[in-house]
Amino acid sequence: MRIARFTAENELYFGRVDGEPGEERLTVLAGDPFYTGITPTQKSFALEDVRLVAPIIPRSKIVGVARNWHDHAAELGNETPTSPQLFLKPNTSVAGPGDPVTLPETSESVSFEGELAVVIGRMCKSVPVERVPEVVFGYTCANDLTARDLQKSDLQWARAKGFDGACPLGPWIQTELETEDLSIRTWLDGDLRQDGTTGDMIFGVAELVSFVSEAFTLLPGDVILTGTPAGVGLVRDGEEVEIEIEGIGALTNRMRRA
Repeated sequence: MRIARFTAENELYFGRVDGEPGEERLTVLAGDPFYTGITPTQKSFALEDVRLVAPIIPRSKIVGVARNWHDHAAELGNETPTSPQLFLKPNTSVAGPGDPVTLPETSESVSFEGELAVVIGRMCKSVPVERVPEVVFGYTCANDLTARDLQKSDLQWARAKGFDGACPLGPWIQTELETEDLSIRTWLDGDLRQDGTTGDMIFGVAELVSFVSEAFTLLPGDVILTGTPAGVGLVRDGEEVEIEIEGIGALTNRMRRA
């Protein structure tokens, strides 16, 4: 099942996405599905008549996982980690599908990172690996935009990873997905730059959710970014990044300078 957030008729809705590509309709849900469950109404819209927004704005946090692919760690000259390496992004870093992203004035070296994002569905703490499916609401595409120059100059990654727009999410949340071997591909202005599979991750989804939940209490709507394959590169004013994950769809954003 695909769950989207969208605006139509000057209202903000959650909706269930039905139909094949090019024929999608969004059935409006009653209330917030993270707290009231997935309850469809009789109201619906054609996809072309709405504006999709970020499928979730985390009420609490976005947790990133650094260097979770062998080839990405190698391309940055880093050692393969022996445990998940975590960082945080604020919820103000979230952008939606199709939203323009303003590159920060403090950086000249922002790069894209296509990633699978896990969306948490219930409050949880110290979740055993085998029980992780019970706490996951679904999955979406993410772009973990990173200011490489700030990442090198600062002792912490707050500025490098947390600037406004640094975490595009979308186009919607897929609630039913096998994550062991999903294709993740990223294009920059139509040029394929990343082509990986989640089967190459160092730590899988269940391991990551369990590990993160040991460090933090997770709340409904929290997002965990699972890392990126090799092929990251810099983005410039006017360039478009498209991230496609098998079984979910594509997230597209154009970069701009203020």
